[in-house]
Amino acid sequence: MAASRHRRPGRTTAIAATTAAVALTLSALTGCDAMNKALDCVQAADSIADGVTDLQQAVQNAADDPTQTDQALRSIENNLKKIGDKTDDADVNKAVDDLGKAVDNVRTAIRNGDDTPDVSPVTDAAGELTKVCTP
Repeated sequence: MAASRHRRPGRTTAIAATTAAVALTLSALTGCDAMNKALDCVQAADSIADGVTDLQQAVQNAADDPTQTDQALRSIENNLKKIGDKTDDADVNKAVDDLGKAVDNVRTAIRNGDDTPDVSPVTDAAGELTKVCTP
């Protein structure tokens, strides 16, 4: 009997160690998942920043090629969708919504005949998105 009792603490220790290892692994995976989401957000925000630069250039050159503006707006919208699909962060979602509204306003201005719409709200909203995506 004494041998049986002597084994139990070892078995209990092994079970406790296994449980602790599983808990640490799960918390590490959860942390990695959050880090991956943040990295996805940063990468998409960087792509959006490139899209905003393209938009600014397209608006300046609208007389030469009006389709560039539409392509730049579409690029920004596609990247916004990627961010929106991958995050549940309230600040990021608000920044995505604000940038989406700014893009819609530029589209509306172009549709209403404005050859050189004000893109500064798009630039400002993209800057805010970059700020909230930065880990």
